[in-house]
Amino acid sequence: MSNPESFIDEVTEEVRRDRLYAGFRKYGWIGLVLVIGVVGGSAYNEWSKSRVSQRAQVFGDGVLTALESTTAPERRTALSAIPATGPQVALQQLILASDPVDDKAGTLAALDRVATDASLPASYRDLATLRRVIVAGAEMPLADRKAALDPISAPGQPYRPMALEQLAYLMIEDGKPADAITALTSLAQEQEASAALRSRVVQMITALGGTPPEPVVPAATDAPASLPAGE
Repeated sequence: MSNPESFIDEVTEEVRRDRLYAGFRKYGWIGLVLVIGVVGGSAYNEWSKSRVSQRAQVFGDGVLTALESTTAPERRTALSAIPATGPQVALQQLILASDPVDDKAGTLAALDRVATDASLPASYRDLATLRRVIVAGAEMPLADRKAALDPISAPGQPYRPMALEQLAYLMIEDGKPADAITALTSLAQEQEASAALRSRVVQMITALGGTPPEPVVPAATDAPASLPAGE
């Protein structure tokens, strides 16, 4: 009995082996594709990271080199020639907008490019809009400046305190000093306002004949309980 059983086992094992090899021949390419996909995806991911890092380094080196230029025109020319993509474009244009005295037209044009680029994050566009209102000054109609600042001054916006400050200055320009004092007094008590901004606001309130509010004092933490006498 042992020989027939051994023969049957060998035949069964051979059949299983043939089926396994047939399965590999029929479906083995799927596993190969999966392996190639995983390896290829990892390689592409690393290549993409390397390219992003390289572009960032080229951009940073270019900005540093441009800022070392001896004259403002040379600096602007060098900055304009730096390849930039994505948020780098905003940084490039905002730096180009740093010479309003020497090149007001160029400054406004650079700020416009950032403010109107819907592909950039809103924080960059809001900053460019705020800066443009300040640089343009009276050359921009008062109503247009107010319309540009109103969305930036909404609660939760990152540049809200600075936008509120500019809106108060527009009230002064519009011949409404009392309204400006009220707005500036409220702004001086804003927790989000920086110390430097609050200082400017207090000075302006005083110059307008108003009474500055009490300084904003951060909420004090609870003092530790004192130990019982004798401890």
